[in-house]
Amino acid sequence: MMTVSLIWGIVVAVCCCLWLILGMRRRQMGEPPLENGLIPYLGCTLQFGANPLEFLRASQKKHGPVFTCRLMGNYVHFLTNPLSYQKVLCHGKYLDWKKFHFTTSAKVFGHRSIDPSDGNTTENINKTFIKTLQGDALNSLTETMMENLQLVMRRPLVAKSNTPAWVTEGMYSFCYRVMFEAGYLTLFGKDLTGQDAQKALILNNLDHFKQFDKIFPALVAGLPIHVFKTAHHAREKLAEGLRHENLGKRDHISELVRFLNDMLYTLDDMEKAKTHLAVLWASQANTIPATFWSLFQMIRSPEALKAATEEVKKTLESAGQKISFEGSPICLNQRQLNETPVLDSIIKESLRLSSASLNIRTAKEDFTLHLQDGSYNIRKDDIIALYPQLMHLDPEIYPDPLTFKYDRYLDENGKTKTTFYSNGIKLKYYYMPFGSGATICPGRLFAVQEIKQFLILMLSYFELELVDSHVKCPPLDQSRAGLGVLPPLNDIEFKYKFKHL
Repeated sequence: MMTVSLIWGIVVAVCCCLWLILGMRRRQMGEPPLENGLIPYLGCTLQFGANPLEFLRASQKKHGPVFTCRLMGNYVHFLTNPLSYQKVLCHGKYLDWKKFHFTTSAKVFGHRSIDPSDGNTTENINKTFIKTLQGDALNSLTETMMENLQLVMRRPLVAKSNTPAWVTEGMYSFCYRVMFEAGYLTLFGKDLTGQDAQKALILNNLDHFKQFDKIFPALVAGLPIHVFKTAHHAREKLAEGLRHENLGKRDHISELVRFLNDMLYTLDDMEKAKTHLAVLWASQANTIPATFWSLFQMIRSPEALKAATEEVKKTLESAGQKISFEGSPICLNQRQLNETPVLDSIIKESLRLSSASLNIRTAKEDFTLHLQDGSYNIRKDDIIALYPQLMHLDPEIYPDPLTFKYDRYLDENGKTKTTFYSNGIKLKYYYMPFGSGATICPGRLFAVQEIKQFLILMLSYFELELVDSHVKCPPLDQSRAGLGVLPPLNDIEFKYKFKHL
């Protein structure tokens, strides 16, 4: 028995040695510096996952602005010089952004491929997102979201007492609850069977969404959802509610959902529902933490709160809008929302400090990538990655980068600032929480408007205070690094009550 165990031990040891000798990539002439890592398949995944920012900073210091790491079986070339970002986008014919994103979506949400090249769509799906999330469609979405936000926010107001009472709640929980319900109603319409049924549906879906979203990073990393029974059940229940027969019981469904339902003609009803679930996740997973950070940073900065309050007051006055609990809800159009540079700057600064997106493209063939820092040979199926958090926290571009400055994106005239420099050179890309080029989020304009509407309504209807006025900024949840805006690792308590109007 001991002999058999010894033999198997030797076989395993030999296999590991052979992998180290033969399975690891060898750096060839003209390629970036290479980090294989010591663990088969994983490579540098554990070090990267523990703290991507620090890992990339250490690798940048060791290898320079361009280097290659093995992550989950893939070879990823990280470009850390923001002056090179534009060069990457100029190599579009060699780089494919669809392969990774469409494959990941199908794997995580459980639908068949929605890549147009696979024949399951009637047109380019990205064009559909642009068509239904921007332009005239954005006006309709924004108007509906404004109504739904007020529907959710004003619901607790019961005129039983003339003295509004303070309510204490976790700020992240509050933002999650309000933004999820308003966003769900905006995309998928209201329940025709009544408010009670709708409220029950929203509460169930909110709980299911949290369960599913909790293990989302593990799904993206490649783990099968069947390992997570609770999350798997939550995903299926969410999708069930988005089937055609259930959407038929709802009123004012968004143009985006209707378009998707029509164009994905080869998918069955449940697979279509899972593409709707992908839309739900995309609309909520980053917008909710972004809303929290914008509200938190605004409230804890007296200067930001004062400037935002004044801007909102002027905006409402110029639009002829009056704040009332009994009367018509506040209504601001796209032009009026766009003319709020202080709120824009607060949101941008909040996202600069909290976003950790990973911009990914896959090489279609062997080619040479020409950058600001030199030329590098890239192999077919390798991944090119940008990690904008390196740029967002670069002290040369953003002095005192860890400090929230509400007016960082305002110029001396109070208008939007667009000039930022690295090594004395003006940057074309200096703010990238929503991606870049072909992979830029098509719903980014709506996301910003949602957050802005939320802030306007919070300042209009409520008195707001932090329970602890000297509370420290909560740390970022690094487990979601690479997916977008990082949520807080712990919640922050705040107080709110309806204003006397």
